[in-house]
Amino acid sequence: MSFMDDFEHLKIQLEDIKLATNNFGRDKLIGRGGFGQVYKGELSLDGRQTMVAFKCLDRKHGQGDTEFWKEVLMLSRYRHENLVSLMHFCSEGEHKILVYEYAFHGSLDTYLANKGLTWTQRLKICIGAACGLNYLHDPSGTQQRVLHRDIKSSNILLDENWNAKLSDFGLSKLGPANQQHTYLISNVVGTPGYCDPLYWEMGFLSKESDVYSFGVVLFEVMCGRLCFEYSNGQLRILVRMWQKLYDEKRLDEIIFQDLKENMDSDSLNTFSSIAYKCLKREREERPTMAEIVKELEIALDQQEFSEDVRKRVDFEEISKILDLAIPPVSYRSQKELFLLLSKGILLSGGKSWLSINKNGEQCEMVSAAESIFEYTSGYDLSKNYEKSRFPSVVFHMIDGDFGLEADTKFLSTHVTYTINLVFKHHLWDNGPYVPFKYKLEEEEEYSTSCVAHLREDGWLMTELYQFTSYQKEHKFRIRFVRPSYYSLHRNLVLEGIEFRPVEHEKHQNLKDEYNVDIKPISSSEIEKMSCDHPEITKWLEDRMHSTSNKELLCLLRKGCSINNGEKWFFIDENMKKCHMLPARAILQEEKWTWKPLQESRFDMVAESQDTNSFSIACVIESQLLSPQTTYASYLLYKLPKNHHSVFEGPIEVENIDLKIDFITHKRLIYLITPPHVPIIRPQLDHLSQSPLSTRKIKGHPRLRKDGWMELKVWEFPGDFATTISMRTCFKSCDKWKFTGFSVQGIEFRPL
Repeated sequence: MSFMDDFEHLKIQLEDIKLATNNFGRDKLIGRGGFGQVYKGELSLDGRQTMVAFKCLDRKHGQGDTEFWKEVLMLSRYRHENLVSLMHFCSEGEHKILVYEYAFHGSLDTYLANKGLTWTQRLKICIGAACGLNYLHDPSGTQQRVLHRDIKSSNILLDENWNAKLSDFGLSKLGPANQQHTYLISNVVGTPGYCDPLYWEMGFLSKESDVYSFGVVLFEVMCGRLCFEYSNGQLRILVRMWQKLYDEKRLDEIIFQDLKENMDSDSLNTFSSIAYKCLKREREERPTMAEIVKELEIALDQQEFSEDVRKRVDFEEISKILDLAIPPVSYRSQKELFLLLSKGILLSGGKSWLSINKNGEQCEMVSAAESIFEYTSGYDLSKNYEKSRFPSVVFHMIDGDFGLEADTKFLSTHVTYTINLVFKHHLWDNGPYVPFKYKLEEEEEYSTSCVAHLREDGWLMTELYQFTSYQKEHKFRIRFVRPSYYSLHRNLVLEGIEFRPVEHEKHQNLKDEYNVDIKPISSSEIEKMSCDHPEITKWLEDRMHSTSNKELLCLLRKGCSINNGEKWFFIDENMKKCHMLPARAILQEEKWTWKPLQESRFDMVAESQDTNSFSIACVIESQLLSPQTTYASYLLYKLPKNHHSVFEGPIEVENIDLKIDFITHKRLIYLITPPHVPIIRPQLDHLSQSPLSTRKIKGHPRLRKDGWMELKVWEFPGDFATTISMRTCFKSCDKWKFTGFSVQGIEFRPL
């Protein structure tokens, strides 16, 4: 097979090119370069008319057949989204024509001084070009490393979406890809201004030579001009001057003035620093293309963050509020102010704490010490309390009811807020809970918030209400009482009432389990899933021949009974093994009654009659778990009808670690789902139980699609030798009974 045979499928007739370009008419001419003239025209590709570019070899510019065939070879072998694509070529007599994808916006050099090309667009173009060059320097597979030798802004093309495409590979050289450094002795070619000085002086070519040239392009993009100019008929290279001004910290003198206003200073610093490093004389001091890509992506992130902040935050309004800050706030940029406000500042003589969220919406916390208006037993104010935002907190409430009056001053308008109580207590070291009920002063009935969230700052937060703010100032008087099922709550610490914008959950397009893309299930995967349980292997093999892969995976997701009904085995969406043990395997039978239930995976479920505590104990087999995976155990249960009045209070859960000297871990949890958050309508006496969002706290019980409740009771690693023992005790805090409480079993799934 000849060299030409490898590219036969890319050949195109000269007549087709003449027809597409009106016989190389002037109206189709779009550019000239070192290779020759470039025309545009339409060809029929894949059944549709497609605009392409025709680059015609003109030997009088110094390039010839060698460069032509090298370009064909390179672009047919190396394909990347940031390399221009070779569609066809024509080789008929003296006519040597390359057919490329059409670069709608032409080449980068024509936009350097265009103020319409924003700094963000320039960064994305540079990243694209850097990715293309990085691919050439470190290709995948067995391909050779490519040294381009002519990187310049005119060889970076831009498609209709402003994506960068490296072009013009006629001068490129190939070298070994498996060496850290590739040095070739070569005749010096390239463009003055862009050419690596060491390559120009000594003829030693390396991938660092391309890095130098790319650094020149980066400076061009930043300065809005080419790296050379003609003065009095003389060519003047600007690169040395750019380097000197950078060294002298006078970069401001050469930056493209039309970009300055919208440039983020951090982004500019990151960009200019990596550009400068590319121009280091010693090759060892120049970065790799992979490092350049990383730094440019950081510069883009910094710029986009800055632009996003300016869109979201009303800095003019914020600047007026800052006059109330204690101590006074100082900042050097809007970005620095945004980061400062993200952490929060103290206002109004220590009464309010103001912060902003990622959407630029204002959050306000009102000090409890400044807003307590009623108490039944007494309280103390603690100065300089550890980790509090305020000078004082309300401390050591003794068996008392209390009230807080929250006056807001700085809320954003047309934003839905949650009203939250921020507090601490010391009854339990593990497991947040809420030791009170609450109501607005004008309400008659008290509400229950049975869940609290442990925040990163160490405080507990429970959500009381939701409302939509239509003005900055609001006033709420909220009363709190201790329910009968809580014992003394000494050492209760109240920090304040916080108004936090509702975080709306992003709705993902979850794929239905019957409509997912199913990969074929191999025999090795079957072997992994079966572990040492031949029943699973047989169950799978019986269905492999009569069931499609899609249906088989759906069956595996639902699961199967194994060990004569003693276990239930299934897999999750990540092909991780899961299983479930029935109530009979984990409960003491004499304390329960047993009954069949159609919606259970097992023949019998357990129902409690007259006890205020129970325990579960079981042995977990490692063969039924996936290695290197953290698992959780979930109790599956049902509550009787009209259960809320009985099961409203918390229960004490105690995990006994049988591996470490029977160490116990206690916490309080609830068996009912979190109640809805009451909504405050514009009239304060008009409340609704239809929530804008429900309380969702990690570790709280949830209602499953199969009708069962599940509660996470333990976490453990999947990597243990053979078996591990688990024991958990449940006890009601107020001595109420678990009457009518049903248990199906305990399920083990990856976290």
